[in-house]
Amino acid sequence: MAMDPSSWLGRRIRRRAAEQWRRLGAAVRAGSKRPGRRLREEAQDLRRDLSLFLQASEAAAQSGTPVEALHFPPGTDWRWRPMMFSGPMQPAGMAAPENGQRLGEEVALWHDCPHRSLILRQQVNRRATDLAPYGLRLEVMGFAGSYLSLSLDLPPDAREALSAHHILRLGTALQSERPITVYGRLNISQGPNTEVILRQLGEPVTGRTTERVVEFDLGYAELSRRAVDKLWLDLIFEAPHMNAVTLTDLVMSRHSRADI
Repeated sequence: MAMDPSSWLGRRIRRRAAEQWRRLGAAVRAGSKRPGRRLREEAQDLRRDLSLFLQASEAAAQSGTPVEALHFPPGTDWRWRPMMFSGPMQPAGMAAPENGQRLGEEVALWHDCPHRSLILRQQVNRRATDLAPYGLRLEVMGFAGSYLSLSLDLPPDAREALSAHHILRLGTALQSERPITVYGRLNISQGPNTEVILRQLGEPVTGRTTERVVEFDLGYAELSRRAVDKLWLDLIFEAPHMNAVTLTDLVMSRHSRADI
């Protein structure tokens, strides 16, 4: 039986754990203890778990339209808004990132720009029409690379019973300082094979925030009967030189395709 986190025992267990970490930190600062790799890994895991808890708890208290209240096609059985659009992240951004560097637990930035002239950061959405409390802004300076993309890992429940009878739907709200073409690429990994579905997010993005919706019909993917091991989405930015793109919302959902 799960323990009630608000019970006396639950509070005491957390308080004793915090006291132990305080003593360990004091011993390290005093030079009387040298932490081993395993202890540092435990501390990093704890910091990550605490950051995720704080982000989720603060997201629950934020204003905005919850994903459950949005309109979806009939038969939708899964819907998801990444946590970065709902709650504050720590750290909130990164400058001159390495290829594949992650911001939080959900997103990674991939590029081959030798000067790493990029900034990716979370920002507060301030317009009355924004549906999510937070957005994501990507600033690109003198880009000398050949590719730039944001990669989002979809949660495990998106893969449950996933088959060729499903359609994955991507809804975004985005804007850019200069016209830019954005693509969505869905990647479906089954063992050694990875199926890819590429869709352009409509006309080039520019100016004020616009909503774009694309669908990935898995009926056109060569899926086997085995379970899906990994599912992720790439947002690919074409010719991003001297531009800034802001995502004020991103929501994915899943529904069944019509029988023909």
